[in-house]
Amino acid sequence: GSFMLVNTSGRFAGQKAHLLLPHLKENDTHCIDFHYYVSSKSGSSPGTLNIYVKVNDGPIGNPIWNTSITATWNRAELAISTFWPNFYQVVFEVVTSGHPGYVAIDEVKVLGHPCTKTPHFLRLQSVEVNAGQFATFQCTANGGTDSGDRLWLQGIYVRDAPLKDIKVFNFRRFVALFSVVNATKRDAGNYRCMIRTEGGVGVSNYAELIVKEPPVPIAPPQLSSVGATYLWIQLNANSINGDGPIIQREVEYRTSSGSWYDIQPVDSTSYKIGHLDPDTEYEISVLLTRPGEGGTGSPGPALKTRTKCADPMRGPRKLEVVEIKSRQITICWEPFGYNVTRCHRYNLTVHYRYQAGGQEQVREEVSWDTESPHPQHTITNLSPYTNVSIKLVLMNPEGRKESQELVVQTDEDVPSAVPLESIQGSTFEEKIFLQWREPAQTYGVITLYEV
Repeated sequence: GSFMLVNTSGRFAGQKAHLLLPHLKENDTHCIDFHYYVSSKSGSSPGTLNIYVKVNDGPIGNPIWNTSITATWNRAELAISTFWPNFYQVVFEVVTSGHPGYVAIDEVKVLGHPCTKTPHFLRLQSVEVNAGQFATFQCTANGGTDSGDRLWLQGIYVRDAPLKDIKVFNFRRFVALFSVVNATKRDAGNYRCMIRTEGGVGVSNYAELIVKEPPVPIAPPQLSSVGATYLWIQLNANSINGDGPIIQREVEYRTSSGSWYDIQPVDSTSYKIGHLDPDTEYEISVLLTRPGEGGTGSPGPALKTRTKCADPMRGPRKLEVVEIKSRQITICWEPFGYNVTRCHRYNLTVHYRYQAGGQEQVREEVSWDTESPHPQHTITNLSPYTNVSIKLVLMNPEGRKESQELVVQTDEDVPSAVPLESIQGSTFEEKIFLQWREPAQTYGVITLYEV
């Protein structure tokens, strides 16, 4: 057994003395047993006795046990569950307070059997979680526990975690659960289970908390081809920020204006997004998922692209006459919108034809009245009393559709004068006989000539 006696008289606060046990590599459960004494005549603590357990010559970490006043000799147990092939070293440390007194350790023994007053932990398993999730460590112990015991998860270079829940199966077995909440990369590291009982302390092996960042593509998807109602894209998601492996890919797409969006799972590097609206801008990004709860990363950079226009659904409907005059005709039609035009860029033209001077005249004019609830258009400079064939043509960059044709006759108008040079008179004794040509423009049926 090792022995250590520290006389704190004449020492200033903060000085340290150490007792190091040899390296231990145990195959089975064992117990370290020791006696200790911390006392001073003044009643003020002469110092603090700390115990550390250093694993595989790694960092010393935080104390697993400490005390600062006892007045008598006491006995404590260390139930250390660091199993072969790992090795560990127990370090006793006295830190002086500046008050005179004595701190002593005696009869330190490594026993080949379990501790009697302190539970032993079974091997603690490492835990892997995705960032932002709860990491739960399950500390299973052989031995009993009561309400006076303190249980915690001790981190090395990372914050300790408090007890979340405890399940007692019987006086020989319990499980303590600890949660590292909203785990981030800063919480990743080594943790071990700790129990402080009246008779000593139990320590498990170190297990690692591995925190993985969900994957996010670095680049936006690439466009392969564009249609009116579909977009072919390359996912372009081989370069990522965060951690793999990638077990699922999804394409998220939304309209640039408005709140509509959808998500589709994808199992190849290229994907056709169908059932889209023509001539509409979409934002497309890729979502990647790694294993585990919360393994889906945020959407990668978006590709902004527009679908093509589609052929108009049909021509304008219900072409009707509003008003007929001798030289102009006003027409109207049923209003239509994007669901008919299938494009935000389109034009509407009025096509009409009529006979004039023995020849067919064909004309077209653009109608600007396409947005109003009662669209109409007036054709002017027509000849009176003439049949006019009228139709509307709806055009966008992808195609054209026509309305049905409407045949309308303009009203009659005042005829032009009788040509003066055509008037010829034959005179008789009691009468003059006149004859003349028809006016150049009759503009209707002539009902009467007056002389």
